[in-house]
Amino acid sequence: MTSTLTAMDNPLLIGKGLPPFEQIRPEHVVPAITQLLAEAGDRLSHIESNIVPTWSGLVEPLEQLGDRISWSWGIVHHLLGVKNSAELRQAQESMQPQVVTFLMRLGQSQPIYNGYRALREGREWATLDSAQRRIIDAAIREAELAGVGLQGEAKERFNAIQLELADLATKFSNNVLDATKAYTLTLTQSDEVDGLPPSLLGMAAQAARAAGHEAATPEAGPWVITLDSPSYLPFMQHSRRRPLREQLHRAFITRAASGDTDNQPLIDRILTRRREQAQLLGYGSYAELSLASKMAPDVAAVEALLESLRQSSFDAAKADLEDLRAFACEQGAAEADDLRPWDVAFWSERMREETYALNAEALRPYFPLEQVLDGLFALAKRIFGIVITAADGEAPVWHPDVRYFQVADEQTGGAIAAFYLDPYSRPAEKRGGAWMDVCINRGQELHDGIPEVRLPVAYLTCNQTPPVDGKPSLMTFQEVTTLFHEFGHGLQHMLTRVDYSGAAGINNVEWDAVELPSQFMENWCYDRATLLSLAKHYETGEPLPEHYYQKLLAVRNFMSGSAMVRQLHFSLLDIELHHRYQPGTGETPNDVRNRLAQTTTVMPPLPEDAFLCAFGHIFAGGYAAGYYSYKWAEVLSADAFSAFEEAGLEDEGAIAQTGRRFRDTVLALGGSQHPMEVFKAFRGREPETQPLLRHNGLLAA
Repeated sequence: MTSTLTAMDNPLLIGKGLPPFEQIRPEHVVPAITQLLAEAGDRLSHIESNIVPTWSGLVEPLEQLGDRISWSWGIVHHLLGVKNSAELRQAQESMQPQVVTFLMRLGQSQPIYNGYRALREGREWATLDSAQRRIIDAAIREAELAGVGLQGEAKERFNAIQLELADLATKFSNNVLDATKAYTLTLTQSDEVDGLPPSLLGMAAQAARAAGHEAATPEAGPWVITLDSPSYLPFMQHSRRRPLREQLHRAFITRAASGDTDNQPLIDRILTRRREQAQLLGYGSYAELSLASKMAPDVAAVEALLESLRQSSFDAAKADLEDLRAFACEQGAAEADDLRPWDVAFWSERMREETYALNAEALRPYFPLEQVLDGLFALAKRIFGIVITAADGEAPVWHPDVRYFQVADEQTGGAIAAFYLDPYSRPAEKRGGAWMDVCINRGQELHDGIPEVRLPVAYLTCNQTPPVDGKPSLMTFQEVTTLFHEFGHGLQHMLTRVDYSGAAGINNVEWDAVELPSQFMENWCYDRATLLSLAKHYETGEPLPEHYYQKLLAVRNFMSGSAMVRQLHFSLLDIELHHRYQPGTGETPNDVRNRLAQTTTVMPPLPEDAFLCAFGHIFAGGYAAGYYSYKWAEVLSADAFSAFEEAGLEDEGAIAQTGRRFRDTVLALGGSQHPMEVFKAFRGREPETQPLLRHNGLLAA
């Protein structure tokens, strides 16, 4: 007989509050999750045997059950992204099938499903508010999409697919991480680093020291370049050694496409299983299944929006490339007549510098992280009426670089939320990209029989340039906009006023509307008052010179046609793979990409380009048949920001008034109402595409 563990024995069993990261070890995962699942199974059986179709009798107990599992398993998932290790992977992989099996049992519970339906059809329904009704409607829909209506062999097959897909997603993500980590380019001669900025030389020397070259210096090397974005992107933009750019580019586009980390077989299996899963539920494709719970009504509506944007941007993208070729020719580049993919970033950067006299590296000293945070928090106070204060040392952290902040209401002074910030790239243990994730959901808890609101806590994770050689983290402008983007996600999680965790923050928000607040926040990086408040030289305190601000405005739409078409290429490829593509018919996923590239790229991919093998958004994240959400939500976010432009960006009173309205609707209502209703509550009408095209300089005169 096994003894029951307690929170004293295992920190993953605490079940509430901030995770005690300094105590959590990989060896805690298996015993904690095993015990939690056993307890949750018993609790679920009790609920199923005693169905009470009321809010307090059914929804609240299930919410408490879900919160208990998600607190502990959420920590494991979080650490897998930011503190990856072989031991943690093994523990997560061993427990994931059991977690998925439990969630399938919960999602397919016929008594629970019947209980929800009885609640919707019973007397209490009329007394519930919109958030409660949305939660119940979503629960019924999710049960149906989880296979509650399946029986016998069909149910067994569906469940087997669910387990396999969870495993495949984890393997896909780990392969990308391992392949990225495995490649390094070590440079030893000064001519090999010709053109590289000091910031990259410093980081490359630091990487070399970490790799065992203890005497490496930014001036003399050796220098280690990696495929991690803060290293790879600046190298491609600035290296004057074309053969080295080609070498690095080819390594980048073939990540996770061979050997032990080859994701190509996984892609085929993922697409095949998703299609079979959709068919078991009665859908014609996985895209149709995906859209059943999204804001977009159907595949046709998604493709209509994407095609509309493509027609507005494709000619501009072609013109961008011709302009780039002409510029390279003017500069006497031997490759001008034959620009290749490894030339685009380099010559784009040279053309940007020449056309706008703006060197992206020259801006770094004006964007030290601490100053950027001060400006971001000042903006949040100005438009949303919240006060953010550093609370480092008041919460356990998983790495010394992690910061902790508290959020309060400006008027009342009352606490609203808190968040962690993990800002820097750590390629050895942290996956690439940037994301917001949930640490604690807003909800209600009983304390001595009295309900109290549980305040939300967010994880904000970035992969920006770390401090190098005693200097603070000096950010690129793109890293600044990325931070604003993730902070926008965090705001929707933290400023919710919904007290039911099932619809608080981003919960129950249709996936294609979830990017609205994040993309909305990016616009403020171009607002004069905001930018000048956060851009100050890290040594002198000098504010960003006005001419730099004007150049940033001018360069905002530099090659915007190319940027738009790139995102449309990814979005249309995602939909095509999940809607029309038929595995096993002779056409490979890469063939599909090359076919679509004819109308969505102006420089076709190289034959060996294995981009799909690192497309974690759709194969390891939540964007399967949903990558279009970035553009769908960008229409919403651009239109939302245009409300501030119409109010007058220099009118502080009007900005504050509009900002409070945005907070009271988009940020406060969470998933308690349909996104279209939330948008109309803020904007007074349905969204329009013109603001997005105008912001991108693509609106026809």
